[in-house]
Amino acid sequence: MTTGAVDRTPAVTRTARGTPARTRWLRWSPVVPAAVLLSLFLAGPIGYCVVIAFTDAQLTGQESASFVGLANFRRAFGDPAFLNAVALTLVFTVVSSILGQNTLGLALAGLMRRASRPVRSLTGALVITAWVLPEIVAGFLLYTFFERRGTLNALLAWLHLPTQNWLFTLPILAVSFANVWRGTAFSMLIYSAALSGIPQEVTESAEVDGAGGLRRLWHITLPMIRRSIGTNLMLNTLQTLSVFGLIWAMTRGGPGNRSQTLPVFMYDQAFLKSLIGYGTAVALLLLLVGAVFSVVYLRLLREEV
Repeated sequence: MTTGAVDRTPAVTRTARGTPARTRWLRWSPVVPAAVLLSLFLAGPIGYCVVIAFTDAQLTGQESASFVGLANFRRAFGDPAFLNAVALTLVFTVVSSILGQNTLGLALAGLMRRASRPVRSLTGALVITAWVLPEIVAGFLLYTFFERRGTLNALLAWLHLPTQNWLFTLPILAVSFANVWRGTAFSMLIYSAALSGIPQEVTESAEVDGAGGLRRLWHITLPMIRRSIGTNLMLNTLQTLSVFGLIWAMTRGGPGNRSQTLPVFMYDQAFLKSLIGYGTAVALLLLLVGAVFSVVYLRLLREEV
């Protein structure tokens, strides 16, 4: 009996040691095709762009590109047009995403919780319709709204208020408003789901204790949906940093370069001026800006409430 038990022990040990390895492989095997596709169609192009950013590649007038090291990046930081694009990108992101879409989305979500069903349905339909429109279509619609002979000036003239060419005098604010109009629905949906998760008993207890609306918002609502706020800010910021079609349809970065954000500047350098190497370097810098925002938001999300 003792000998038989000793003889069976190595077999059990081998089985115990071999099973986890096979189990891990079986768990990861469904991911392998996705990893291969991501490597081919995502990591591959990104790696190629990194290589191109260190060359003087051009679309026309050049037989072959040569390695120039950090010349494209030094050129960018010494280019006033690039620094202007960075500043306008930050303004566009802060005004339209962090302040505009985030705040308005939270306000709409809060108001819709207290509104009647017909009002909620109508408001939700209007806001989501703007969101599902293609970016280029939304750009043309807002162009007709802000244009010198457009809807906004017609309304101001009807109210006997002064009019102006908004796309010429305040282009970056005009495109920021357009992005708020188009993208607020995403924030509204996220905050509607987050607010529905707040226990009604907590809000009622605060009301019984005499807490007003602002105090309940600051001390109860915002802390309880803090992670949803961080997630929404991160997703909205990354989406706003890459907005191109909306601005191109409305102003093409003009007049001059007064609404030329980094995506528009990158397109101008790479495809209109044929400087592929320089434009790709700008794209990598834009990717770095997005990575910085992501790291900040992820650190905030990891902190305890």
